[in-house]
This record gives sequence, C-alpha cells and structure tokens, in this order.
Amino acid sequence: MNPAAAAISVQGLSKRFRTTQALDGVSLDIQPGEFFGLLGPNGAGKTTLISILAGLTRADAGYAAIMGHEVVRDYRQARRALGVVPQELVYDPFFNVRETLRIQSGYFGLRHNDGWIDEIMHHLDLTPHADKNTQNLSGGMKRRLLVAQALVHKPPVIVLDEPTAGVDVDLRRSLWEFISRLNREGHTVLLTTHYLEEAQALCGRIAMLKAGRIVACDTTRNLLHHANEHCAALRLASAPPAAWTERLQALPDGGWRFNFSDFSELEALLAAVRSAGGQVTEMQLIEADLEDVFTDIMKRA
Repeated sequence: MNPAAAAISVQGLSKRFRTTQALDGVSLDIQPGEFFGLLGPNGAGKTTLISILAGLTRADAGYAAIMGHEVVRDYRQARRALGVVPQELVYDPFFNVRETLRIQSGYFGLRHNDGWIDEIMHHLDLTPHADKNTQNLSGGMKRRLLVAQALVHKPPVIVLDEPTAGVDVDLRRSLWEFISRLNREGHTVLLTTHYLEEAQALCGRIAMLKAGRIVACDTTRNLLHHANEHCAALRLASAPPAAWTERLQALPDGGWRFNFSDFSELEALLAAVRSAGGQVTEMQLIEADLEDVFTDIMKRA
C-alpha cells in the first residue's frame, strides 16, 4: 500500500527502552476518514506508538507518516496534520481556558479563529469556564481542555489516548458526539481506550497490541463474528451437576453463566442437568462482545 494514501502509515516500527521491547516490528495503515481503535493491555506499546507519531519519541527502526509526511524528516507538516489528546493531564497554570486555546492556535500560525474556539468550547461544555484559570479546573474539565487543544488547529488526523479516563458520563457522551461528527466530516480518528464498549460502538476497524506486536487487526464486525467463545445465561430449578460446577460462573441474580466454544458443549450440559433430575427454567444465549473477543485474543496471542 502506498503510505502517502494513508492518514497514518506505520511500517516495521520498533522501539526498545533498555530491556523492554516496547514495539517490535509494527506495521499498520489507517485510511482517511476511518474511526480506528488501538487496543491492548497496559505496557502493550500503545502510548509509545502514539509518541512516535507525535514526534515525541524516535523509533529505533521503521517508518511512520501522517498524511504522507514522515514524522522525522517532515516533522513540521506531520505535526500540523495531527491533533493528540494525551493520557496525562498537562496544562499551563498561568492562563485561562480561552487564552490557552488562543496560545495553542498560535503554535500553528493561526490567529483570529475565535469562532472555532467558541464552537469547540461549546461542544465540550467549556464555555462557562472560558475565563477560569486552568489550575482551578476540575480533573474532568482539564481533560476537556486537552481535547480542545488537540482540535484547535482543525487537524485531519485526531489521536485520542484514553480520552475519557476518569471523566463523568455526560462528558463521555458529549465528547463522542462531537468526535463522531468530526469523523463524519472526514477527520480520521485513532482511539486507544480501556472502555471496550466505546471501541465496539465507535470504531469501524480495530488493531490489538500485545508486547509490542499486533496480534489482531480487522473490522469490528469480523472480530465479533469470529469470536471463539459463546455464552449462555441459565437459570436452574436446582443446583447444577457437580461435574459442571467448575465450568459455570454464578451470577448475582442466582443464575449461571456458561462459556463454550462449541454448541455440543451446551448440549452436554443440558443433558447432564436432565440426567441429574434437574430442569432449566430459563436460558438466554448472549452474543460475544468486544471484551470477550479481546480476552480470548490476549490469551491465545
């Protein structure tokens, strides 16, 4: 694939920190307009990859580009095309919210863009706090300000590194409505999150990292479709057969959860219940969600 055609192109990217191989030959292309998820446990290499894309860390080997601009050789253009919301709460305590966004605009040579600043603040519910000093903002408001700073220069590519960590439900909803709108308007979005339900609802395609390597990359629909495990929620008239208790997980409502990879296993459980003189009073098959898929892939990787 031609790297210049991709919004984000990473080819053979490797990075080592002393004894830790943070990235180990990662290759990935994200197309313009995609809403792409990058998932993995802590230490998988997600933040290292984002730091390389943002020019904050240099790779030991490989190639990374934003909208065809190589992140080292063509740093200025690559950085102009990218907006990053970091995990850490980083803010300047000497300015208020509006001043902070005007200063951030200036870093990209933008002036007189108060209309866009007002729109960003409105969508992120920052307008009532526009004249507050940033050090007086709550943690959730500081998180919103980081998002606003990343968007102030209207970058075609937006990277969100755990953007909703530690924030309230209302912010999560308003943030995703705004980001989804930007995505519909053509912005490419790369999201890392531990809220897998967010990734399942928002991302059209997902890559999973483990120990610096991509262990899965496919559309969200295909990942869910090829999940190895199925699940059934059962309610029994009596205690389950003793031979099956290790396979069953007790649910708070008195029912049982049964994970299985083949429907013959479910048949065997039901037969065992009948043989023991028991009865299934209620049963519901549960579709695998992204958390089930993620857990299964991480175990097998």
